[in-house]
Amino acid sequence: MISFDTTRFGMIEVEEDRVINFPEGLLGFQGLSRYILLDYKDTTLKWLQAVDDPDIAFIVSEPSLIDPNVSIEPDFTTKRFLEIEKSEDLAVLVIIRVKAGKIAANFGGPIFLNAAIMKGIQVVLDKPNNSKK
Repeated sequence: MISFDTTRFGMIEVEEDRVINFPEGLLGFQGLSRYILLDYKDTTLKWLQAVDDPDIAFIVSEPSLIDPNVSIEPDFTTKRFLEIEKSEDLAVLVIIRVKAGKIAANFGGPIFLNAAIMKGIQVVLDKPNNSKK
């Protein structure tokens, strides 16, 4: 069990196996490698909260929940880095930003997770917004 303080949620206590390790950090936050997912109100959105910085948390969602016409798949190198063995272990999230009442999703910098081993990476895509055919 680990305990840590956050500015949004106060003191949090979670099992160590719920911590997602981002060996390379997230874009702009390379020094932070440990995060947890928390529910966001009564929605399908989640918070990706940094374990080691109480101020850092991102709203995230599955891309298809934001735009059903978008499908984001990791390339071979990303799958290998994440040690993906089964497709059901892969989760894809995008960071959501709310500004002036409008929602914007970062489809160009998705987060890929191996849920089986709790390992993640954020990747900059050459061609964001891959539409489903």
